[in-house]
Amino acid sequence: MVSAMPTFDVVSEVDLQEVRNAVDQASREAVTRFDFKGTDSTIELGTGELVLESSTEDRLRALHQVLEEKLVKREVSLKALEDGKVEEASKGRARQRIAINAGISSEHAKRLNRFIKELNLKGVSSQAQGDQLRVSGKKRDDLQAAIAALKAEDFGIPLQFTNFRD
Repeated sequence: MVSAMPTFDVVSEVDLQEVRNAVDQASREAVTRFDFKGTDSTIELGTGELVLESSTEDRLRALHQVLEEKLVKREVSLKALEDGKVEEASKGRARQRIAINAGISSEHAKRLNRFIKELNLKGVSSQAQGDQLRVSGKKRDDLQAAIAALKAEDFGIPLQFTNFRD
């Protein structure tokens, strides 16, 4: 019987329940804080994005900061967020869309594949599968070395390592 090579998957996931909790907390804080009085500041969680709105660009920045603090406390990586530009909403209000990026894009997959190849770990290879990456190798230690190297490098997106199989 031939045993399969050890493998693991590299994924980039965002816990939307934790994002929702952070949005709720930040919204509550915006309602109660003195410096947000009368600004009608809101944070909406849409499909794959957050929409922040406030009376001025200055208050919008403060709202953004409150949201980031809540996300960090809930261990949601800020690397998963991509800020859109601040735009003018109705009645001269300020609005900003923030994309929530989950999954590994083909561009990131290419960078990750190249990085793994350049580690020169004997028998370790990787390939994109949908929005994740499957890494396989002959030795468990080499795969653990690959994980350590990937963790040490910043690819601009949050990475998690799942389905480790011997």
